[in-house]
Amino acid sequence: MKFGLTEEQRLFREMVRDFAAKEVAPLSKQVDEEGIFPQKTVKQMGDLGLMGVAIPTEYGGAGADNVCYAIAMEEIARACASTSVIMSVNNSLIADALYKFGTEAQKQRYLIPLASGKLLGCFALSEPGAGSDASAQQTLVARDGDVFVLNGTKNFITNALEADLALVFATVDRPLRAKGVCAFLVEKGTPGFTITKVEKKLGLKGTSCCQVLFEHCRVPADNLLGEVGQGFKIAMVTLDAGRIGIAAQAVGIAQAALDISLRYAKERVAFDKPIASFQAIQWMIADMAVQIEAARLLTYRAAWLKDKGLRHTKESAMAKLFASETASRAATKALQIHGGYGYLYDFPAQRLFRDARITEIYEGTSEIQRLVIAHQLLN
Repeated sequence: MKFGLTEEQRLFREMVRDFAAKEVAPLSKQVDEEGIFPQKTVKQMGDLGLMGVAIPTEYGGAGADNVCYAIAMEEIARACASTSVIMSVNNSLIADALYKFGTEAQKQRYLIPLASGKLLGCFALSEPGAGSDASAQQTLVARDGDVFVLNGTKNFITNALEADLALVFATVDRPLRAKGVCAFLVEKGTPGFTITKVEKKLGLKGTSCCQVLFEHCRVPADNLLGEVGQGFKIAMVTLDAGRIGIAAQAVGIAQAALDISLRYAKERVAFDKPIASFQAIQWMIADMAVQIEAARLLTYRAAWLKDKGLRHTKESAMAKLFASETASRAATKALQIHGGYGYLYDFPAQRLFRDARITEIYEGTSEIQRLVIAHQLLN
C-alpha cells in the first residue's frame, strides 16, 4: 500500500495551501460576519483551475485527479468554509455532471466556462417536500415542441443568487418517482426562473441559499442533460462524487479547529502554566488529531477509487459520514478548549462550530449515509 502523495499531488497541495493562506484566510472573518460572497476569491480560484480541478484541460479544467480535488477542498475549507462550498458545488455538482452526461455541444457551451471559473453553477434538486427522498420530485416538466416547460419550487439551493446556470431536476409524472425524473441546464435570466427567497443561515454565511421558483419556464430541448427519465441516476451518480467534496470540506474545517486549538492551548495560561500541559486538554487534542487523520484517509480512498473508475458509493458515503461528524466533534472540542473566548465572535472557534454542523446535513444527511452504507453491505 502507498499512503504518500505523488509529486504532482504534493506540489498541487503546496500551491493551494499558499493561495488559501494568502488570499482566502484573511477574508474569512469578514465573509462570515458580513455575509459577503467572495467574488474576487472565486475569480482567483477560477484562474488557478480550482473551479474545475478534475475536469480535463480541453474543457477548461485543471486536468488534475480527484485526490487533488479533495486536497484542494480541504485546504480552501481550512481557510474559509464558505468559499469552499462555492467551489464544491461548481466542481462536484455541476462540472462533473456535465462532463459525465453532457453532449459535446453542452460541454462546449457550458462546461468550459464553468470549469474555468467564467460561469458559476448551482444544483437544484431539493424541494420543500423532497430532501432526503430525492425521487419524490414535485417540480413538473412537460414537452412543448422543441422546448421543455418547468413548473415547481426548489429549496436550499446553494449559489443560486450568484449562479449563471442551474442544473434542475423535474419529473414528467409524479407517480413514476425515480423513473420519471429528468435533468435540465437552465440559464439564469430565463423567463419564469425566479429566486423567491434568500435564506438566513447559521453558518456558511458567505454563500447564498435560496428558494427558487420555476413558473412556466421554457427550456430548450437541447438543454436536457442525458435522457428523459435518466435524471435520478444523474443526481445519484453526481452526489456520490459530491460527497467526496463535502468529506474533504469537513476535514478542512476539522483541521482548522485543531490548528486553532493547538495555538490557543500553548498561549493560554491557567494555574501558572499553559493549558496545553493539562491532560484534559491533551486528550481532546489527541482525539481530534486521530479522528481527522482517519477522516482524511477515508476521503482520499474514495477519491482514489473515483480516479480508478471504480465503484465508490459506499466509500464516498463512509468518508462523508465520518468526516462530517469528525468536523462537528472537532469544532465542539475547539470551542471547549477556548472556554468563554470560544463563544465570542472575535475568535474563530464559533465560526468553525457553526460551519461544521451543515456538513452532517447537506448532500445527504448522516442518516442517509448510514442507509447507503448498509444497503451496499447487505445487497
